[in-house]
Amino acid sequence: MQIAISLNEDKGHESTVNPIFGRCPYFMFIDPQTMSYSVEENPAKDATGGAGIQAAQMVADKKPDAVISGQFGPKAESVLEAAGIPI
Repeated sequence: MQIAISLNEDKGHESTVNPIFGRCPYFMFIDPQTMSYSVEENPAKDATGGAGIQAAQMVADKKPDAVISGQFGPKAESVLEAAGIPI
């Protein structure tokens, strides 16, 4: 199992959750059973438009079993829903 989490910083297990999905600086992809993880920069964080869609596609490409974040925009939510990824 793998869960994607929007983060404020890249501090591993000490990172805090960012409340806005599309503009978060980082995503953690974590296996909650083993606690192994990777942290990746959100390439859409500084996009002038469509950040939610771009971030959602990047996350969907990693095929997590779920995504944890604060607020999802409707377009990001649609991309993740279409990929079958619960939020």
